[in-house]
Amino acid sequence: MRSFTRAVIGTAAVALLATACTGTSSTPQADDDATKDVNLTFWHGWSAPSEAAAIDGEVKAFEAKHPNIHVKVVGNINDDKIKQALRAGGANAPDVVSSFTTDNVGTFCASNVFSDLKPFLDKSGIDLDKTFPKPLQDYTQFQGKRCTLPLLNDAYGLYYNKTAFKAAGIAAPPKTLSEFDAVAKNLTKVKGDSYSQLGFMPNFHGYESTTTHFAALWNPTYFTPDGKSNLAKDPAFASMLKWQKSLVGQLGGFAKLEKYRATFGDEFGAKNPFHTGQVAMTMDGEWRLGMAREAGVKFDIGVAPFPVPDDQADSYGKGYLSGTVIGIAGTSQKQNAAWELVKFMTTDTDAVVSFANAIHNVPSTLDALKSPKLTADLKPFIGIAQHSKSSTTPASPNGGAYQLTLQDFGYAHEAGKVTDLAAGLAKTDEQIDKDLVQAK
Repeated sequence: MRSFTRAVIGTAAVALLATACTGTSSTPQADDDATKDVNLTFWHGWSAPSEAAAIDGEVKAFEAKHPNIHVKVVGNINDDKIKQALRAGGANAPDVVSSFTTDNVGTFCASNVFSDLKPFLDKSGIDLDKTFPKPLQDYTQFQGKRCTLPLLNDAYGLYYNKTAFKAAGIAAPPKTLSEFDAVAKNLTKVKGDSYSQLGFMPNFHGYESTTTHFAALWNPTYFTPDGKSNLAKDPAFASMLKWQKSLVGQLGGFAKLEKYRATFGDEFGAKNPFHTGQVAMTMDGEWRLGMAREAGVKFDIGVAPFPVPDDQADSYGKGYLSGTVIGIAGTSQKQNAAWELVKFMTTDTDAVVSFANAIHNVPSTLDALKSPKLTADLKPFIGIAQHSKSSTTPASPNGGAYQLTLQDFGYAHEAGKVTDLAAGLAKTDEQIDKDLVQAK
């Protein structure tokens, strides 16, 4: 599981890879014999006991199929640690690495700290279009270079309090944003200068209510073909910001909402505001249902795709996609053996399904999405993951820095500090372009 905050943790640090690791362009040749006895080191970011156990189970299944390959698993590794290890190289560096930070794929690929996987994919005869959904292919490559593959998938949808819906006489979840706004107002109960229940928290600090997650509902184009920021020219961004700010106003205004938001518990704890009933609807990933149940939520929970703009009603069912990625460390001297582990974890249908079931994430292959062995309660998110209009944020040379710049502009806009939206977006484009030039 991850959030926008987690996705960009370490972005600035990892962006240094582009300059600090340019010397890794001469990566080791894939000339090791993967049929001989070999030891691999695999780094991943999961830390919860159940998640770590699921990874260990996957590795044991791999070792059963490849008894000559022995894997040392090291968990709770963030991208900053990855950066340091791959800069240093040596015997203690990992051979296989997974990361929650899809935003940093551009940096990983451009700096050559992860190996180009195309030769391995070609050798194994893996057809990407027949294996992975298109958005997942997009966020695991940068400018045509594929240095990672998807390792499970995150899809974002609408969670709603079915008990509150029933009490308000609302029969079904909204499908368009105008319907959503009406439901959000209907479910909002004012109490003094605060709320006893808020229909939805639209403010951009509201956990998964981020500029990029909202923008996906308009299928935006973040960059022009020549790599320039496209926020001002694509009307999707202005439309998203206008809708969000309008809803902020309809639900009581920025200041009042921020005051209420200060009462919220931790996003990933039992006191998440959706768990406690403080908000009746929320945007979140597939992990939320399991967390809500663990928290002992008393009301009935509904899950559906997030509503879409009214003029795109025919695209209902889509959503924002992200996920974990995995690749081979460019410094590894055991490239072929490392590929066997990466291939197993990303393309073996039973392995993908069992891992998805274990940690309640969406499977990342087309076959796994259709598997009858999929037991986790993921039906709405499986639909979102396979929707032709679902999208993600593109990779860039400096990781998720452009997303942070957009998010900062969103904060200013919702707070009423932006008097000219078009001019503000143009200025934001200029900042993103300057940052990209510096990163290159």
